[in-house]
Amino acid sequence: MQKEFDVIAIGRAAIDLNAVEYNRPMEETMTFRKYVGGSPANIAIGSAKMGLNVGFIGKLSKDQHGNFIKKYLEDAGVDTSEVVFDDEGHKSGLAFTEILSPSECSILMYRDLVADLYLKPEEIHEDYIAKAKYFVVSGTGLAQSPSREAVLKAVAFAKKNGTKVIFELDYRPYTWKSAEETSVYYSIVAKQADIVIGTRDEFDVMENLIDGDNQKTVNELFKFEPELIVIKHGVEGSYAYQKDGSVIKGNAYKAKVLKTFGAGDSYAAAFITAIVQGLTIEEALKYGSASAAIVVSSHSSSDAMPTIPEIQKLIAEQS
Repeated sequence: MQKEFDVIAIGRAAIDLNAVEYNRPMEETMTFRKYVGGSPANIAIGSAKMGLNVGFIGKLSKDQHGNFIKKYLEDAGVDTSEVVFDDEGHKSGLAFTEILSPSECSILMYRDLVADLYLKPEEIHEDYIAKAKYFVVSGTGLAQSPSREAVLKAVAFAKKNGTKVIFELDYRPYTWKSAEETSVYYSIVAKQADIVIGTRDEFDVMENLIDGDNQKTVNELFKFEPELIVIKHGVEGSYAYQKDGSVIKGNAYKAKVLKTFGAGDSYAAAFITAIVQGLTIEEALKYGSASAAIVVSSHSSSDAMPTIPEIQKLIAEQS
């Protein structure tokens, strides 16, 4: 069946305030630059910039920040017809970033009572989700009700309509009450997803383990719906596991690192784009790693999302 959208993402869209002054603690940083942030929003923006037809489902604050986020998404080419504004006074999430050094970066998050976590089940529409080839779910959207129930309802609609589900684990500890709660809801969605993407640490959170084992992880998940599992190990590269038993290793690319945040979102956007465009899993791993290398070399996450030619250029240079 012909689908209108390549990808629809659901969940967090917020404000990033990135330190303009490098190599300074946040206590001494006086200047920040505003961007759109949030893993699913960044993935949507990145995928659109890479040429996909993308939609977004989420709830924004009914104020200047919400207006900024919605316009940014639209300017990036993302359909916002299913974006709703909060009428109950909830505000957009804020993330202040500190760049002490390329290896010492931190994020100060304001995530209490944020609008994206008040997306309601009745604001999820089956006909919209049915229009997508792939549906991207972020782990953060499962952290609290009513967003949790809205995401689970959306996943059910995707499964019903032949829309493949991609679960990007996107673990943010400050939005969860306990490790056990996180494990329960992550496992519910991971078992229904067609593709699961995350770092080794995030898979440990899902399994409520310390120092988990890749093979044990995939053996367990392959008892359920997933067909492809991508486990990232930072500079050591990433591994793609398929249900037929094949394992493909993807190497990390060299980068002149400015900051560490944004890598996961850019990786997911490029990996998903490659899969949608029919490239091999090996090529998709290269796209993901190259995209991550480009974004960690840049000041922002959303603004720095690369184009396909930029990704291909980096791969060729380091081949």
